Amino acid sequence: MSSNTLSTTGNQDIKEIKIANIENEIHEESQCAETEMPVEVEKKTGVSFPIKLHDGRELKAIGVRRKNVFGFPFKIYSFGIYADNQKLAAVLKSKLVERQAKVTKEMYEMVIDNPVGITVKMVMVISNVPMSMVRKNLNDGIGVAIRKLGGGQNNELTKRIMGEAKDEIKLTHGSKIEVTCLPGYVLETKANGKVVNKLESELVCRAFVYLYLGEDPLDKEAKDKFGMSLVSMF
Repeated sequence: MSSNTLSTTGNQDIKEIKIANIENEIHEESQCAETEMPVEVEKKTGVSFPIKLHDGRELKAIGVRRKNVFGFPFKIYSFGIYADNQKLAAVLKSKLVERQAKVTKEMYEMVIDNPVGITVKMVMVISNVPMSMVRKNLNDGIGVAIRKLGGGQNNELTKRIMGEAKDEIKLTHGSKIEVTCLPGYVLETKANGKVVNKLESELVCRAFVYLYLGEDPLDKEAKDKFGMSLVSMF
């Protein structure tokens, strides 16, 4: 298949955009635009996130992804959740006509069901993390979310999220992974600024946002802060 073309796999309504010529080494992302922007610091890890991305999406919440190993919680990455304010406000105001005093389950569900414009920027806080571990972590998490959203078991779909990122690549402290739901329900994944995959699937986009805003979020405080930003839009 040629570069940047869409293909349908099997009988699933899923299209995958192949990114050609993925290099073995992932290059560092240019920080010029971000270094000029004010930041918010995630206090548990000291990682800073620009309050706005170069495309105008604004930071709504920050948090930490932890993983239990032999009963001990380890910090894997810090994350910032960004959103397009105009798209977010349009989604909320399309169904809610009155000002909300506090965030509701319905409001979270509205964002999950309309995830276009959401970006999650992840910054590793441990070193020498193999890409295979990152891939498995995303696959497992999104796989559970897909089942909770009624999509059943779909291993073939979830393992495409990291695309052609090589398993032997190791992410160091400070390495970045950025996942964005683009128009058309295209989930774009970048590693250190380099696009490694684009997967067109409404279900995967919804499941990815569900990880952070669903019933059992990766960081409850981050979900609550995102919810406060929804209320403030009224």
